[in-house]
Amino acid sequence: MKFMLIRRADTNTENGVMPSQELLADMAAYNQRLTEAGVFLGGDGLRPTSDGCLIRFDKGTPTVIPGPFSPPSERIAGYSVLEAPTLEEAIHWAQQWPTQDADGNVTLELRRFFSLEDFEPGAGIEQHRNLARVPDAMNVHVAFPGTCREAMQFYADVTGGQLECLLTYAETPAAEHVPTTLHDHVIHASLNLRGRRLMGADMAADCYTPPQGVEIQLEYQDIEQAARTFAQLAEGGKIVMPFEATFWSPGFGMVTDRFGVGWMVNVPSENCPSATEGDAP
Repeated sequence: MKFMLIRRADTNTENGVMPSQELLADMAAYNQRLTEAGVFLGGDGLRPTSDGCLIRFDKGTPTVIPGPFSPPSERIAGYSVLEAPTLEEAIHWAQQWPTQDADGNVTLELRRFFSLEDFEPGAGIEQHRNLARVPDAMNVHVAFPGTCREAMQFYADVTGGQLECLLTYAETPAAEHVPTTLHDHVIHASLNLRGRRLMGADMAADCYTPPQGVEIQLEYQDIEQAARTFAQLAEGGKIVMPFEATFWSPGFGMVTDRFGVGWMVNVPSENCPSATEGDAP
């Protein structure tokens, strides 16, 4: 089940009072615990309603009403999206909200998302089911020639992701079907990057093929962070294209790291037209 955990606004949030460094650290630690438990799907804080507006429709005609709006307690200051098997589990996590926030005087609202199964069959819901063909996630799996553990720990250090699994052959039923030389090698590793996963495994020498024609793409809004990540991936590796401004990006580079895995590090730009723009091919 998917839930939205809503942090109601208050006078401070509506007046644009920024959170302290202590609160930011507490919230980061809280989100980290949620991530490690596989509960956290995402979330953000919202600027005051004075920076927003209402769009109100009257008989189909929209009217834009600039903020601010009152009372603050009826507004939203931020939200988190959680994945939990039950409402009780979601409540359990909500009750661990950092008490540093507003000195422990916070109102949270927990709401469950609708799913397609909640609606009666019909032509309208079938259109939504058609949209649901898009997978819930697309992850990357990389094969290694015995260096999976070292590589995945390196990637965790570089990206700050959560290394949520490092499972050896010896720890699975596959142990009796592979040579003992593989027992301490990794059969499954998973690095969680904001809900997307880089997975990997060690392969026997006669089964391993170095990756070709494919790169893992990392995207950063912060160009300085993108440059730091690129530099770390390049240590001991080979730079294919230096990290620099291009016609499509203020910062882009390609590198093959010391484990033979190719990477693209990119800062997005609004200069790339969508596939629907211009003449059809």
